[in-house]
Amino acid sequence: MKTLALLVSLLAATPLALAQEELAPDVLVRKMTDEVLESIRRDKALQAGDRDRAVALAEEKVLPLIDFRQMTRLAAGMLWRDATEAQRERLTAEFRAMLIRTYSKAIDVYRGQTMRVLPTRLRPDSSEATVRNQYLRPGKPPVSIDYRMARTPSGWKIIDITVEGISLALTYRTEFNEEVRRSGIDGLLQRMHDKNAGR
Repeated sequence: MKTLALLVSLLAATPLALAQEELAPDVLVRKMTDEVLESIRRDKALQAGDRDRAVALAEEKVLPLIDFRQMTRLAAGMLWRDATEAQRERLTAEFRAMLIRTYSKAIDVYRGQTMRVLPTRLRPDSSEATVRNQYLRPGKPPVSIDYRMARTPSGWKIIDITVEGISLALTYRTEFNEEVRRSGIDGLLQRMHDKNAGR
């Protein structure tokens, strides 16, 4: 669960919004990572673990650059194909809420941290890119973090994050599949709803 919290919390190092001229994915991540980490350094309430402030930060800085439907589809795997459109919409909404909830609990991992964004080679016609990063922690080895991004009509969006070889989407896929085997898609949706409601 610690690794999962790190995966989700690292979403905060993602961009806020696209500039009028589309930036390359690595440039976008580098620029906005600096801004996000600086805002955390300056905000005493965030440093003290204020969950409302953490959620507000996620809403402002993180969510605009995540393609939640595509990320949910990747996490759902085969069950996405079997779900109705209404179930897909609800699954996407609950998945989004779950990521925000997990992120708001894990904001403290940022204290004193920095992120190194590595250059990304990208062809002009590329529709996907992986932005490779290193999460730097004082006195500890760097942690490798990869952002899988896709080009959409509204610009580059994050569709998955991999930390030290562990994919966020695949981590949730295992959990989702186990719950669907026990209680079906509606059972999974109810369990996600209950967890997001703090039950």
